[in-house]
Amino acid sequence: MEHYQQRLIEQLLEKNDQLSFGQARTWVELLWDDFETTRAKAGYSYRGSEMTEKIVSQWINYYGDKLHDFVTANPKYKHLLEQDPKELH
Repeated sequence: MEHYQQRLIEQLLEKNDQLSFGQARTWVELLWDDFETTRAKAGYSYRGSEMTEKIVSQWINYYGDKLHDFVTANPKYKHLLEQDPKELH
């Protein structure tokens, strides 16, 4: 799973230069967990990391360049996505 997420982090950083490495990692982890949790709650069987990577990659392609604006509209996630000056890319 780690190598799938690493590819997604790199993809997100290419799509959005407003995010630090740490923020991109957090976004990928949140999107990954959200997809797998939602799918499980809906009663669907687990289809593997490849499927999750495919869906998260699609979300990054559609929304990746706008993710840095998410905190403004959703302050309850601010603590997860605050800029970490130690992890700037």
